[in-house]
Amino acid sequence: MQRIPPVDIAHPPEQAAPLLAAVKTKMGMVPNLMATLANAPAALQAYLDLSGDLQQGTISARLSEQIALAVANRNGCQYCASAHAMLGKQAGLTEKEIHNGLGGEASDPQENAALRFALAVVERRGQISDRDLDAVRNAGFDDSEIVEIVAHVVLNTFTNYLNNVANTDIDFPVVSLKTA
Repeated sequence: MQRIPPVDIAHPPEQAAPLLAAVKTKMGMVPNLMATLANAPAALQAYLDLSGDLQQGTISARLSEQIALAVANRNGCQYCASAHAMLGKQAGLTEKEIHNGLGGEASDPQENAALRFALAVVERRGQISDRDLDAVRNAGFDDSEIVEIVAHVVLNTFTNYLNNVANTDIDFPVVSLKTA
């Protein structure tokens, strides 16, 4: 059972109403995550702003979804793993790539380096080593892209933690988390 209920979409907080309407227009639905975020319209706005801004960045949608899958799995967030499996398919990931992404792996060496770096950021709470930074740079990522990878980790950690706290009801095809 969801521990922090989503807002009533028909009667959301005044500040959240236009935000939820925009989500519905873009996605064709209001996912439970967004309706739960709408309990705090400022948090929903912050999520939408950062998410939208990162979509304009240099990290591809494909890599963004792989990072989201790896971070969701590492943070134990089945809601986000399920949502990003669907979004990953839309970004061109195969079932195998989605499964591998949950494990923090990719067959492409550059994508794999980005996932290893993203998981190092999660596991070490940003206290990465020079070796971690050198590895992602040697894979071809510049400082701008490295900052974007960290931003993707932060965005996904935010939603992972909220969904874990709220026990958000999954409204996507359910994907099982990958165990180590």
